[in-house]
Amino acid sequence: MKIYDISQELFGCAVYPGDPQPERFVTLSIKNGDVCNLTAFKMCAHNGTHVDAPFHFYADGKTIDQVDLDRFIGWAYVAEHEGDISADDAKNILKAANGCERILVKGKAVVTKEAAQVFAQEGIKLFGNESQTVGPIDAPKEVHLIMLGTEIVLLEGIRLEKVPVGKYFLNAVPLNLGGADGAPCRATLLEMQE
Repeated sequence: MKIYDISQELFGCAVYPGDPQPERFVTLSIKNGDVCNLTAFKMCAHNGTHVDAPFHFYADGKTIDQVDLDRFIGWAYVAEHEGDISADDAKNILKAANGCERILVKGKAVVTKEAAQVFAQEGIKLFGNESQTVGPIDAPKEVHLIMLGTEIVLLEGIRLEKVPVGKYFLNAVPLNLGGADGAPCRATLLEMQE
């Protein structure tokens, strides 16, 4: 079994324009004579590799602690695409996924409104990409509304450059942040037999 870590390191991670950069604070240090090392940090729930819950764009949507864990764990298909994902591209990705309910796309891919509608109609559980947002970076709202409106969990900021196209077992369980619109996660893919 091979394990791929598809997460960004948090303190050096990519940040969506306008979001705060994560900050690390060393509160205790053995080198300074303290009993242990202790780190505190400050961050946005959408820094680095993270998941979006419906509450991110819906006032009455599920918060991250209300989303069923089975959306974050299970078989996933890794596809590759550069540029805008059209409706036909989305259909081809789903065909190649052969029933996988979690889709991850490597490359500089942008989900269009039409592709979002295809994924929503298919009823997938999770969609992940390497950008810090699934839609166009300057106008992500419409795509988020379509996908989160059908409770597709969005896994953003993953790193798939070392992962070949194919089927894997995904674990992208977020931190249990009660009432939050999203949360960071340590996402991994396992290459294994079904």
